[in-house]
Formats: sequence, C-alpha cells, structure tokens
Amino acid sequence: MNNRFGLHETLELHEIASFKTVCLTKSVTMQRLVSDPALNDILQQDVQSSTRQIQELNDLLSQAIR
Repeated sequence: MNNRFGLHETLELHEIASFKTVCLTKSVTMQRLVSDPALNDILQQDVQSSTRQIQELNDLLSQAIR
C-alpha cells in the first residue's frame, strides 16, 4: 500500500495544520485574559487537544512528503 498522498491532499493537510495552529494561538492568548475558571478550563482542554491534533497532522505531513 502506498503511503504517499496526492498534492491536493498534502496542501489540504497543510491548510488544516495552519488553521489549527492559529486556533491554538488564540486559545493560549485568551487563556491569559479570562478570569472565569470554567472558561479557563475549557480553553486549557482546547490547548491540549489542539496540541495533540497538530502533532498528528505533522506526522501525516511528514508521511506525505516522503
């Protein structure tokens, strides 16, 4: 089975990774500004899941480039 992706798939992965990175940046920034503990917890969960998702996307991108 071939692990290589088509060019359009690689570009879409890159676009999703870029979008998730922007979302992560916003969550980290907003986390420093909020005073509500419940909202802070939600933002912390988003930071953790976004970090994991970006790593997974990076892993896929590294496969696509090989």
